[in-house]
Amino acid sequence: MVPNSTSLNPSYSFSEELQQHLYGRLLLLDEILFPDELLTAHIKNGYISTMPGITQIESQPHCSRCGNNDPSMFYRFPCSHCGKKCIYCRACIMMGRISECSKLYFWSGPGFSFDISAQVMAWAGSLSEGQKVASERVISAVNSNDELLVWAVCGAGKTEVLFEGIEAALQSGKRVCMATPRTDVVLELAPRLKSAFPQIEVAALYGGSEDRHLLTPLTVTTTHQLFRFHNAFDTIIIDEVDAFPYSMDSSLQFAVRKAKKNTSTTIYLTATPSKKMQNDYENQKLIGVTIPARYHRHPIPAPLMKWCGNWKREFERKRTPNIITDWVNLRLQLKNPFLLFFSTIQVMEQALPLFQSLHSELQSVHSQDPERKEKVTALREGRIPGLLTTTILERGVTIPKLDVAVIGSEHQVYSESALVQIAGRVGRSEKSPEGDITFFHYGKSNDMIRAIVHINRMNKEADKRGMLDV
Repeated sequence: MVPNSTSLNPSYSFSEELQQHLYGRLLLLDEILFPDELLTAHIKNGYISTMPGITQIESQPHCSRCGNNDPSMFYRFPCSHCGKKCIYCRACIMMGRISECSKLYFWSGPGFSFDISAQVMAWAGSLSEGQKVASERVISAVNSNDELLVWAVCGAGKTEVLFEGIEAALQSGKRVCMATPRTDVVLELAPRLKSAFPQIEVAALYGGSEDRHLLTPLTVTTTHQLFRFHNAFDTIIIDEVDAFPYSMDSSLQFAVRKAKKNTSTTIYLTATPSKKMQNDYENQKLIGVTIPARYHRHPIPAPLMKWCGNWKREFERKRTPNIITDWVNLRLQLKNPFLLFFSTIQVMEQALPLFQSLHSELQSVHSQDPERKEKVTALREGRIPGLLTTTILERGVTIPKLDVAVIGSEHQVYSESALVQIAGRVGRSEKSPEGDITFFHYGKSNDMIRAIVHINRMNKEADKRGMLDV
């Protein structure tokens, strides 16, 4: 419980360094890099408060850090601290063990303000018509502490839409967080934000990050790192709100709620909102703005569906379906870079030698591949002709003249959202907005059909609003 101002000792001179270390954070004792005597004095004088690491709600354990209340995710162990058999939370063990005798510490003293210059944004780019409308809505949400869905097609330039809203928040003394499910995206976004806001210190938070103790006005982080925050941010932006694991993990959604202040702005950013979000938007339960066109005013290429027979059996027999072989050979002949998506690592590795017989420099990539960044760079630079990949590359990849094929697009791993994102890899470059996206299948799935309807609907809306040049 946060103490009120009357519980503070006004004659006590608190440590500004400790304030900056704890402000807006929720940390275990061994995460606080200050002497115990100093910590105890701050607690006594009302500047630091604690809460139990695990509480009992209706006789069930509840983790104060990650919100876990699943009985199967708690375990008893002989605790050296209290000498008893303590319950600990298994759901967030990767962030340090939290048990029922643990305390979480947070700053409850005076607020902290950043020294913000009048001119914070250096980005001087231009916005498309759709981006301008969305940017104005973001500014309005920031100023009025509202929730806002920004539903923008892949390649619409979603990050640039946020810049003026971030500027408005910073100039109002608000602390801003941009959270995303994946470390790769944090590493890509942090330099862009630092370039756009060179006068502002930007912290990039992910597992092992050196910035984890920084108190900054602008933070870009993985959603997992938000477990360590409490009542910290005035404006929080959730990028790729539909993406795994955030969309499927209630604890990450709990972390977002815990990390933002009671009065705050929440902006959801996605090209493929969930069915619930779409319904809430259509029923006006969630205020939103759409950007149905890419910034270069060309439509998203619509996927082609092509029957390829029993692709899994063919790969098991060490054969490639002829229609897929012809597709690959044509790209090799035209020297167009390409991605071939596979449903599982096992099938992909089984098929790799077959495709390498067509071109020896073809390679594969997946989430556990330590060289995945180097391989994508090699494709982008034209040093290899193509990559076989799992859904790890369904987001965040921009390569000019790229063609894409999904092998076995009827597989359950390919949801409507995944297929729309995969199609969104094609035609992103302004200089080369064309591209081919093909769904090779052994029977059409509802998700395949919904993905094509989704893309055609956005293209139609963009054309209706005069946002396309063709």
